[in-house]
Amino acid sequence: MSDFKNVQPLADFNWEEFENGTHVDVSKEELQKAYDETLNKVSEHQVVEGTVISVDKKEVIVNIGYKSDGIISASEFRYNPELKVGDVVEVYVENQEDKKGQLLLSHKKARLSKSWERVNAALDNEEIIQGYIKCRTKGGMIVDVFGIEAFLPGSQIDVYPIRDYDVFVGKTMEFKVVKINQEFRNVVVSHKALIEAELEAQKKEIISKLEKGQILEGTVKNITSYGVFVDLGGVDGLIHITDLSWGRVSDPHEVVNLDEKINVVILDFDDEKKRIALGLKQLTPHPWDALDADLKVGDHVKGKVVVITDYGAFVEIATGVEGLIHVSEMSWSQHLRSAQEFMHVGDEVEAVILTLDREERKMSLGIKQLKEDPWETIEVKYPVGSKHTAKVRNFTNFGIFVELEEGVDGLIHISDLSWTKKVKHPSEFTQVGAEIDVVVLEIDKENRRLSLGHKQLEDNPWDTYETLYTQGSVHMGKITEIMDKGAVISLNEGGEGFATPKHLVKEDGSQAQLGEELEFKVIEFVKETKRIILSHSRTFEDVKEEPKKAPRAKKAGKKEDAPVINNVAASTTLGDLGALAELKAKMEKGE
Repeated sequence: MSDFKNVQPLADFNWEEFENGTHVDVSKEELQKAYDETLNKVSEHQVVEGTVISVDKKEVIVNIGYKSDGIISASEFRYNPELKVGDVVEVYVENQEDKKGQLLLSHKKARLSKSWERVNAALDNEEIIQGYIKCRTKGGMIVDVFGIEAFLPGSQIDVYPIRDYDVFVGKTMEFKVVKINQEFRNVVVSHKALIEAELEAQKKEIISKLEKGQILEGTVKNITSYGVFVDLGGVDGLIHITDLSWGRVSDPHEVVNLDEKINVVILDFDDEKKRIALGLKQLTPHPWDALDADLKVGDHVKGKVVVITDYGAFVEIATGVEGLIHVSEMSWSQHLRSAQEFMHVGDEVEAVILTLDREERKMSLGIKQLKEDPWETIEVKYPVGSKHTAKVRNFTNFGIFVELEEGVDGLIHISDLSWTKKVKHPSEFTQVGAEIDVVVLEIDKENRRLSLGHKQLEDNPWDTYETLYTQGSVHMGKITEIMDKGAVISLNEGGEGFATPKHLVKEDGSQAQLGEELEFKVIEFVKETKRIILSHSRTFEDVKEEPKKAPRAKKAGKKEDAPVINNVAASTTLGDLGALAELKAKMEKGE
């Protein structure tokens, strides 16, 4: 089991005595010294070379010419699966003799002691080195290079995208050192760099032979969200997603599969940047060229909604042939809404061709044309004076917009909401989405407008109020609103009146308050402007004045003709002086 190449016999050894069994008068110390001199001199913590004398799954035995062999764990040679008996390896002497008398060696430490120098030399000289792929990590692999853990990025394993990293674990491959961080002692290696050098010459040759319009066979190498990379035999080209099909493609996987062999046409290429633009749809005729020649404006077509925008929807009526339905062509309503309210992507719809331009390859469609325009017969369905129920769409300061049916809208002016109530804003009267009864007041067919009324559903109460609220009449009313200029009074018989602050003074001198119910006298009624002016103070002031006037009238009655005199005197002018003198003479005579 031992190698005796280095063992030399003693020059003065007496073989005759040894063979005859004669006692050799030599001390144990001398024999030990003589034995030690036959062995290599080794020191601890140094790197020496040794020969592999045994290899198994657990350990490797190495002879360094010492009195005992060293045992090293097989895991330290994992990077070199080709290790065999007889190979010379470097080892690090950890201990000449442990407690069991065993020589302790380490191959890993021997490699590490010189590995950093080797790695730096490999980078400087661009040499190819071997490494053992230990495991997978985030973004790549960990590679054992000279005992140093180096990083192999996923993008540097091969020129092709790697789908399964695990198949490389445990393999020994060739690498080039591409980057070293001296401060942190990080090493980056690449296997791709070895392949690229070989492919570079192939690429130049392939690109030199390319021509626009040329049709080539390639293999789908990688599929991304924006396109497909195709291997043309050493050089890659890109099919942009828009060049995969004449129709819209949301995912390239819908058209091609990985590793699939396909024919492509060269659209463009760049000699310097080595970029090649490829096309797949260009190998088939344009769908617009194959469109039915008899198709014309007014025809009905069916298709699938492929794109929805704020302004409309694109409908594919054939692969690669699309038409736009503008939102204004989705409903007869004049109020433009979002296209999403009418349809969604994937919906199958029927439409009418509105415009068709084969040269520009454009088509506009409409769906509202499938229904009759309600304004064509508006006078029949909604004649003046007819009553209907409408839905409140929105408010303005001047009225309410309502919808009688899709495409038929009308306006109720704020003044046509109530006969009696003064509405400041329509929100006081109703709410959006609510239903309201209306009567058609006016039709403007040309401008597609209807004037509607709500109060006209009832008789005009002001015809009654005219006879009820005569000047001087007294009625009970409740103060419902107080403002700086006065108060609004809700009358028990119906309608509202107004009283200024001076007419709100009560008999005790206090001011009438909100919510009080009092008697009010009508001091003014104007039907045209729907105005009723009221006064509470007049109800008691006028009663007090009447008794005071009566005695004055009796006093004047002592003389029969006194009232006549007063009346005449009140209307006397300078021209009537003669009549006055005559009257005075009669009174003196007692006539």
